[in-house]
Amino acid sequence: MTGLALPWFVLTTTGSAQEMSYVVAAEVAAYVVCGIPAGSAIARFGSRTTMLACDGLRAPLMLLIPVLHWSGVLAFGELLAVAFVLGALSAPYMGAQRVITAELLDDDPGLVGQANALFQGATRITLVAGPPLGGVLIGVIGATNVLVIDAATFAFAVALVLFFVPARPRAQRDPDEEPRLLDGLRYVRRDRLLAAFSGAIFIGDAAFQVIFISLQVLVVDHYGGNARLVGLFLGAWGGGCVVGNVVAYRRIRNGLSGAAIASLAMVQALPLTALALPIPAWALVAGLAASGIGNGLVNPTLHSLLTLRPPVNVRPNVLTAIGTASTIGGPVALVAAGPAYGAIGSRPVVAVAVGLQVIAMVWLGSAAFRLAGTPSPDARFGLTPNGEGEPE
Repeated sequence: MTGLALPWFVLTTTGSAQEMSYVVAAEVAAYVVCGIPAGSAIARFGSRTTMLACDGLRAPLMLLIPVLHWSGVLAFGELLAVAFVLGALSAPYMGAQRVITAELLDDDPGLVGQANALFQGATRITLVAGPPLGGVLIGVIGATNVLVIDAATFAFAVALVLFFVPARPRAQRDPDEEPRLLDGLRYVRRDRLLAAFSGAIFIGDAAFQVIFISLQVLVVDHYGGNARLVGLFLGAWGGGCVVGNVVAYRRIRNGLSGAAIASLAMVQALPLTALALPIPAWALVAGLAASGIGNGLVNPTLHSLLTLRPPVNVRPNVLTAIGTASTIGGPVALVAAGPAYGAIGSRPVVAVAVGLQVIAMVWLGSAAFRLAGTPSPDARFGLTPNGEGEPE
């Protein structure tokens, strides 16, 4: 709901698509800045503690936006600052989510693959229910009150993790084996498959940031400005993802081949070309749903590969490094998209973003086809105890 409510709140209170894109960019930029250090935080404090701390802080921060707005003192600079801190807390949280899945399932590839399908299916259900519900609630109670609801969900998440996710004893490690700040980046650089995936994810996720934020501008410019329609578009993509996740859970228990990953990556990308065309809203819904199905089918295998390929001692650093790669292009893309909406229009902006998404999926699919069977670097990946690389 907040994925719709926060940008809509900014767009409708400021009347500026550019300022809306800047707020989203601030949140994504913080994720980028804090992504690399987040790996060390997860390694030091543990994934469960990290999740509790991040959501415990995000609840009051999200509540701060409506409180300041109701008080009449919410300046645009303050909104940017809150969005930045929310993004900073998202970086360690997302990395910890990935790490804890493998921890709880003892690195079993089949179980981790099925767990990823279930986890992503649950997440995508929020894209089915959240945006349509958010669109209705924005019309009934206003975007500001929807942000209050989101603040409460962060507090509820703390309770869920506290009472239902078991605390596991942390293994004692040799200090020389503790990963250094940049070890995740060094590992990714030495692993040809992860390096290619990171590059493709960098381009693809930046494009997705622009595509999803552009849905709201498309609706305002071309489809009557109805917030419920934005929710329907996002819900169609999320619903397709859920369908794909269910099939992946039931039928793809041992993962996908490189050729299958390459094919499904294109199933995700190509239907998005509908967004750049002057076609009826129902056709956009169909294109988004088809893209979601491709995403739901390929992502469980892709995420399992990314999670289990690096060794345990450096896994948090690798995952947060890849997470940083996935978002580092977002702020630049969003800041560029803001003035581009006014200069060339929303459909050309979407056309560029979709083109980049297709290029990214071609790169990812090609890497999966060529490199999926290649061995990963060994656990120390050529690092000396002080964390510096050996001469190559």
